Amino acid sequence: MYIHLSGTYNGIMLIESFIAYIQQEKRYSSNTVQSYRTDLLQFDGYIVNTFELGLKDVAYLHVRNYMSALMEDNIGANSIGRKLSTLRSFYKYLLREKIITINPMSAVKAPKTSKRLPVFVDEQKLDVLLDSGEYFDESFPSIRDKMIIEVFFGSGIRLAELIALRESDLNKYDHSIKVLGKGKKERIIPISKQLVIQIEAYITLKTAQDFSNKSGTLFVTDKGADVYPMFIYRAVQRYLSFVSTQDKRSPHVLRHSYATALLNRGADLNAIKELLGHASLAATQVYTHNSIERLKLIYKQAHPKA
Repeated sequence: MYIHLSGTYNGIMLIESFIAYIQQEKRYSSNTVQSYRTDLLQFDGYIVNTFELGLKDVAYLHVRNYMSALMEDNIGANSIGRKLSTLRSFYKYLLREKIITINPMSAVKAPKTSKRLPVFVDEQKLDVLLDSGEYFDESFPSIRDKMIIEVFFGSGIRLAELIALRESDLNKYDHSIKVLGKGKKERIIPISKQLVIQIEAYITLKTAQDFSNKSGTLFVTDKGADVYPMFIYRAVQRYLSFVSTQDKRSPHVLRHSYATALLNRGADLNAIKELLGHASLAATQVYTHNSIERLKLIYKQAHPKA
């Protein structure tokens, strides 16, 4: 393997300077910061071991060799593209700080990636799961798991956003929830009156459990501790497996299902962008492909000349 997590002292100093910048000025999430740090340490290790150079001495051809090494190691195009995106941000920062005078990333192009359509669960299947009364009982763990899925599908929020939700983030008068998204940006998401009622009933049940955890976090484990990513992931995967045979059954699938449902009902793309907390419209436009595929299916089923 070409990848090493070690690097030169000067390289690590530059990396940590950049990390401080994206944490303090860009206010990137902890997951994004960790991803950037890992990518840069891997790159530094490759440059040191292959060329005996420091990060500030890197040129275009060194980056091209790195890309070739990644491909030879069967790293996917999407992963390579992400690593190159990290390097672009890093060398743009070094250029701004006048640590380098030529940006080695200026002529680098990422490998072409195949566009993958977002995976979603049909609304009818989610209706069966949530409304049939077959899959959930009246116990606290069961009702909590149901609420997790209801909130994901009813608001389209991310996994990290759901984990961070607090009871006080629910506005029962405006029928909305306050979410802290990527880059610590707050947004208000409207939810249905029915979902508000369900969340209030869940909070009442949760309070009745008399857990020692009084942090105000909306979702907690069976013992009252704050939930964590794998806990949520396992719960969602388990229940979606009852109604869906598709391979992907993650919390993000419910986010995709939310966006697809809105688009299929004629919601404006810019409005969906704001609801999802996307930084650019390009990230939201991928959902139009699912909508077009649905229209094609309707056409084939309904048009006499299809």
